[in-house]
Formats: sequence, C-alpha cells, structure tokens
Amino acid sequence: MRNLMITGGAGFIGSNFVRYMLERYADYRVVVYDKLTYAGNLDNLKDVAERFADRYAFVKGDICDAATVRGAIQAHEVDAIVNFAAETHVDRSIMDPDAFIQTDVYGTYVLLEAARELGLERYHQISTDEVYGHVPQGASKESDPVAPRSPYAASKASGDLMVNAYFITYGLPVTITRGANNIGPYQYPEKVVPLFVTNAIDDIPLPLYGDGLQVRDYHYVLDHCEGIDLVLHKGEIGGVYNIGTGAEMRNVDMAHLLLDLLGKPESLIQPVRDRAGHDRRYSLDVSKLRALGWEPAHTCEDAVAETVRWYAENEWWWRPIKSGDHYQEYYKQQYEGREVGD
Repeated sequence: MRNLMITGGAGFIGSNFVRYMLERYADYRVVVYDKLTYAGNLDNLKDVAERFADRYAFVKGDICDAATVRGAIQAHEVDAIVNFAAETHVDRSIMDPDAFIQTDVYGTYVLLEAARELGLERYHQISTDEVYGHVPQGASKESDPVAPRSPYAASKASGDLMVNAYFITYGLPVTITRGANNIGPYQYPEKVVPLFVTNAIDDIPLPLYGDGLQVRDYHYVLDHCEGIDLVLHKGEIGGVYNIGTGAEMRNVDMAHLLLDLLGKPESLIQPVRDRAGHDRRYSLDVSKLRALGWEPAHTCEDAVAETVRWYAENEWWWRPIKSGDHYQEYYKQQYEGREVGD
C-alpha cells in the first residue's frame, strides 16, 4: 500500500490522518476524496497542500457517486481506501436521518464495490464506539454484538456489517477500527469539546446535556491516527479493532477541566434538556490493539488540555465557522429554548 485514497480527508479525523501519514511515510502518496459538506474544510489541509504538493492531491466528490469514485481510484492508481467519509453528529442524525443513511450506508457500499471490482489491496473502515450502544458496565470488546441506539450509530453499524459481508462473501481484504470520542485540532465546533472550549473563550454558556454524568473516553486524535496506521500495516485481515484510552471521563468533569484550563468560571455551565435516547456510557476494551504494540500517548485529561490549547491558539480557523450563517442557524435550532426550566 503506497497510494492511499482517504475519503472524508478534509474532515476532522481524516485531515489529521492525512497529515500523519505523509509525515510518517516519505514514499506514500495520498489523494483526499471529499464532498466538502459543512464539516469538510480545505483549511484543514492548507499546510498539507503546501508541504507535500508532490505527494498530495485533492478530488471533490461524493462517495455515493460511483463513477467519480472509480475515476479517482484509476486516475491516481490508488491501491488502498481508508474511509473516513461519514455524517457523524448524533444530534444532526436525530433531526435528519436521511443524509446518514445515504452517506454512511450506501456510500460505504459504493466504496466496497469499487475496491472489489478494481482489486484494491485494502479497504479500511473508520467506525465508532457508538455502534455498541449504551454500556452500563464493563467495556465493549470487538466480538460484542452491535446495538446502536441513534440513527448515526445505526448507520455506522450498518456500514460495518456491509464491510464484514464483503470480506466473508467476496474475500475483500478489509479491516475496521472503532474509535472512542476523538478530540483535537480541526474538529468542527458543533461537537461538544470544541463547542465548549470556543464558547468559554467568548464567555458564552456551555450547554451541558442533562445532569452531565454521561461517561465518555475522550481520545486524542493523533493517538487514533497511530492506531489506524498500525491496523493498516499489522492488523488481521477481516479484523475489527477498538481504539481509545481505555479510560473514561464524565461530561461534567470535562467541562470543569476545560474551564479551569481557560481560567473561566464554572457559572458558564448551563444545563439543557438531554438529547433524545442519549447513551449514558461508552467504554472500550482496547487490549486487542495493545497486543499489536500500541499505547495511547495521551490520557483523557491530556487530550482535553491539548485540545483547549489548540483552539485557544487557532482562532483564525474556528471564528469564521462559528460566525457563519450555517453554524448560527444550527446552533439556534439545537439549543434555543432548551435551558432546564424552560
């Protein structure tokens, strides 16, 4: 594998992975294939385009468009696909599930068909811990059944099952990674950690769902990239691998931590009505990936601290997004009148 097509490579995790792979492997070439929806942003790859102009290319396209997908693979002599392309926000999936089914399910099928028909060396699917559903105790293992509880999680679980079906039925060389809650540079500021950080910087209330006792594994994005890289090169074909710190943090504690780091008052926390069907706890057993020699370099606390630092130092990136009409309309629709007591 030397010529990678990174679908969704202009998004949060995808752009970090593109940068990571080009920095790590001097003989790799990467083509980013991205539809550039609201969360896809070429500013995420601005430095990549400048630093790696001879080994980087960009193709604007939808993974549901079979002809454009095949054209990009053939034009750039792609031998492996890493699929980050997805609609990802649970709240948006509750408001409008259709886009999630189209991209996360049908789009995955289109990519798998292209990989099969063109004889690619590898297809890798980026998935999520949310496919396991609410985990009241213990930690989810890769062999556990999927039990998604939101339209987003259901669309991702469906994609995983399709990937496995192509491995079993057609012998397609596939791997899957299921990541915890990634945070870090270039995450669209509707997601909870960058939302809270950027709101706090501007002294805007932090809309905390319910009692804030939901449990998450906040995982630094570059640790996730290292885990994906390891699975690509050493993972078992047909295998599924969890990626996370293996630790957990309550959302309210995350909010307190980032406020402390920014020197902001706890009074900025504003409880709001909880998300419909909100999963109370996710937890991943990451021993399978650790057996390949991987360890996360950041704890949950480290990940929050690094993320706070990046957003504090890179207002050039997030301010235009948050001031835009698309973001403002979403924020109003999502949070207006939702304060506890209203």
